[in-house]
Amino acid sequence: MRSIQSPCPIGLFGSRMQPMPVTKMFRMLLLCLVPVMASAQTPPPAPAPTPDSPAVRALIDRARTAGGPMWAEEVRFFCEAPRANSPNDPPIAPSKIFDDVYAIGNTGTTAYVIRTSAGLVMIDALGANQVESVLLPGFAALGLDPAQVKAVLVGHGHADHFGGSAFMQERYGAKIYISAADWTLMENPPPARGGAAGRGGPPTQPTPLPKHDQVIVEGQPIVIGNLTVTPVLIPGHTPGSMGFIFPVTDNGTRHMAALFGGTVLTPGIISDDGLKTYRASVGRFKDATRAANVDVEIQNHPLMDPIQPKLDRLRARAAGQPHPFVVGTAGYQAFLDVMALCTDVNIARRQPPA
Repeated sequence: MRSIQSPCPIGLFGSRMQPMPVTKMFRMLLLCLVPVMASAQTPPPAPAPTPDSPAVRALIDRARTAGGPMWAEEVRFFCEAPRANSPNDPPIAPSKIFDDVYAIGNTGTTAYVIRTSAGLVMIDALGANQVESVLLPGFAALGLDPAQVKAVLVGHGHADHFGGSAFMQERYGAKIYISAADWTLMENPPPARGGAAGRGGPPTQPTPLPKHDQVIVEGQPIVIGNLTVTPVLIPGHTPGSMGFIFPVTDNGTRHMAALFGGTVLTPGIISDDGLKTYRASVGRFKDATRAANVDVEIQNHPLMDPIQPKLDRLRARAAGQPHPFVVGTAGYQAFLDVMALCTDVNIARRQPPA
């Protein structure tokens, strides 16, 4: 049998000058090359995050000062550790949070139901795949009749907010209220960003759209029975995101609530111009909520101000104790100050080094 010289280093297979059979040599070569091939296919480690500049760190310190202990978690979320909502966010128990306001959903995405003299009003409708598993069971647990829903106000035109609205419209005749810009967004959606299809997986099932219905216009109150909701246009997350301001009562005591319905949870996917638009919207909502004396903070994505601990405190609340959703007028303004400053942080992080 013909022999060849081993090309591997001396000592690996024996002496370099010692011949060996071709078949044995082939096997030894494979053993020699496999680690090299594996090493070549191992992806390089992710680069370490760029340290924040002194200017960015100063903005974060300003956010901490503005938020104080009340909004420390909000600072951490918006300035340091943002994340998207997820279908795997833990569910919340359907809960009555004010005399006529109820919460249904999970810790990442929550819809609200308001009882009025003319029926029920919803703010958002969760995802289409949550109607049977979350939304309708939530109504049942709260003793509410979904057939009494007269209107669904949608914070912005993404499927985790409008997804259940087509069902409510078709089954119960609810009117669907969305801004003109986000009706357009829903009816002419951009290519999917991420998702199973975007990662090479199977195409995702399209979300059923409600029939084109009511248009929310900033400054035009939405009146259903004894409820008046003031809409405020807050573009940035979507072109037609809306904030809502409306009264609530706690054991008969009147408060003013606000919901910022177009929160940017993951700033990395928003364009530079989009972040600047969003920053201006936070300022506009701050002005509107200050003028309305808003003192109650609720969110459709309550990740920055976790809802579950507040629900726990609400259930354990004794007579005379403060309501966990009532943050005071100064507290609500501080909530928006943190949102604004952390948006400044995310804009500043995109600036080239000085």
